[in-house]
Amino acid sequence: MRRLLILLAVVAMLAAACSSSSDETTTTAAGGTDESTTTAAPAESDLQAKVNACQPGETDGDLNLYNWTEYIPYGSAAEDFEVTDLVAKFEEETGVKIVQTFYEDNETMLAQIEAGGAPYDLIVPSDYMVSTMADPEVNLLVKVNKDAIPNLKNLDPLFTNLPFDPNGDYSVPYQAGTSGIGFSFEALDAAGVDYENGISWGLIFDPEMSAPFTGKISMLNDERETLGAALKYLGYSVNTTSQEELDEATAILKDANSRIAAYDSAAFDDLLMSGETVVAHGWNGGFLGSFDQASTDDYDAYEYYGYAVPNEGGIVWVDLMAIPVTAEHPCTALTFMNFILDAENGGELTNYTYYMSPNLAAYEYIDPEILGDEMVFPSEETMSKLEFIADVGDFSLQYSDAFAAAKG
Repeated sequence: MRRLLILLAVVAMLAAACSSSSDETTTTAAGGTDESTTTAAPAESDLQAKVNACQPGETDGDLNLYNWTEYIPYGSAAEDFEVTDLVAKFEEETGVKIVQTFYEDNETMLAQIEAGGAPYDLIVPSDYMVSTMADPEVNLLVKVNKDAIPNLKNLDPLFTNLPFDPNGDYSVPYQAGTSGIGFSFEALDAAGVDYENGISWGLIFDPEMSAPFTGKISMLNDERETLGAALKYLGYSVNTTSQEELDEATAILKDANSRIAAYDSAAFDDLLMSGETVVAHGWNGGFLGSFDQASTDDYDAYEYYGYAVPNEGGIVWVDLMAIPVTAEHPCTALTFMNFILDAENGGELTNYTYYMSPNLAAYEYIDPEILGDEMVFPSEETMSKLEFIADVGDFSLQYSDAFAAAKG
């Protein structure tokens, strides 16, 4: 769900990525197709046979990775966070290159795979999108070869038998986390908000409570996450298929529009840190990574900014690795999955993203401060209030229509 999503200034950010010391990693902007790399997707049956024949550690070409931006440490970003450059490490260990392309949301990624124009070998869809893409009527994913991923043994049992892929046939967990609200303590203090015992989605949806923050609120540009927040505020499930309940959520989101400055899934943390917003809906790792980067010996950002899952509850998400039907190098993709599930590599990934690791063996290598932080690894009480986003079938069209209507 994400999963670290700091994109919307695509040109500027990709330029930065390309000019970083990422070494020889190639990056391209998602959304367009370079005709020089356009290829027809192989027939699924042929690709599945190829996947099934892959051996542990085998590579069959460079890895075309289609991922959320800033979701793996490499180049200058790895240096800034003082973690291992996992792209360079994989390339050194395997002798192949990682070609990265970035997307901003699941729907954009889905459209690109449906188009079949680019030979992506590995994608990182969020929970509900896995079931959407694996649906036999859609047929956009191939089953993973578990024998080629021995590090599957490192997975936390909590992240096995997930509702959207019960047997783990199509996906392998990458990172997990929560969505909630990042906020300025100063702004909440000035508005007289008592946050000692938690916060409420009312900071966004209650007209009176949110009035002091008018024009200083942002929400994720994500139909399921944003409508899910409204549904939670109303006491409903984020996976409702009740048109009446969805209509209620749509109405309160539409009412909040006049107070919302931006719908942004890319720079929600930057907007908060810059003061453009004071209340921001977003993913925990995005906020916490920015708080940490902003902190110095003389300045502790955590004294000025906070993050919390609202008392009404929220969403727990999992981003997963999967092989789409566009893959040309599936054996390399499986080897990359195994690489990410290595204990040390998994620890370094969380030390960079500030997201929960589904890799139990990685805990040994995760910074103790991150491991003990309930904003990253929620308490049992908080977990009891969280829901996975599930595939709602044809009702997903109602969510799309509702989100468009609410935003105006």
